[in-house]
Amino acid sequence: MAADPVEVDPKHYVVEFENDRVRVLRVKFGPHEKSVMHAHPEGISVSLTGRDMKFTLPNGRMRHLLGRAGDVVWYEAHEHLAENLSAQPYESIHIELKK
Repeated sequence: MAADPVEVDPKHYVVEFENDRVRVLRVKFGPHEKSVMHAHPEGISVSLTGRDMKFTLPNGRMRHLLGRAGDVVWYEAHEHLAENLSAQPYESIHIELKK
């Protein structure tokens, strides 16, 4: 898998809590900001604001993700480059599960 988002993009990904079972990240993107390619283990994302994000996958394919504040989404382990397509900031809590 690609790099840890906290290590390669600390501007957008901050550890809020971690133990032997989970790691909780606060994710913040300003308007039109984008990250670098990184990886997440399986987990849950809770949007704190509306979401208009583009995920670019390692194979070059793209996924467009729209959502509202309060949306809860399950993710399998994945790699992506995230980009906020909105003129508004985006914020979420991402709960990564550890094996």
